[in-house]
Amino acid sequence: MSITRYRKFNTKVTYPEQNLDNDLCHLVATRGGTTLYFRGACPQDLDTAVNLGSHDPAEQTHKVMSNIKQMIEEAGGRMEHLVKLVVYLTDVRHREPVYRVMGEYIKGVHPVCTGLTVVALARPDWLVEIDATAVIPD
Repeated sequence: MSITRYRKFNTKVTYPEQNLDNDLCHLVATRGGTTLYFRGACPQDLDTAVNLGSHDPAEQTHKVMSNIKQMIEEAGGRMEHLVKLVVYLTDVRHREPVYRVMGEYIKGVHPVCTGLTVVALARPDWLVEIDATAVIPD
């Protein structure tokens, strides 16, 4: 199994006007392995579906990313196996705090990433939802 990441970059260079430090790339190619397709990760407890009691975008992102990490590990993988993230925000002003926290979890990983601003998510309290794809080596 192999994961090849093309045209790696850091958002400090790509978006110098924003206070970001995310290791991303433009293309990920995989061969072999087991592909994990995640449901959109939300700021809620995985076992109880109870929402995180915070309306802070950074705190919600910590919960979302820790849920992604937990699910990857439950499937036998590690965060370095992430190949794609799609970030949904309800307010574009949350982009920097969300991406700063996300960057802590993907440092050195370089997944491809798309960010979108949407009108709403499934629950009114959610500010961020992240869809992930990972490939675990054979």
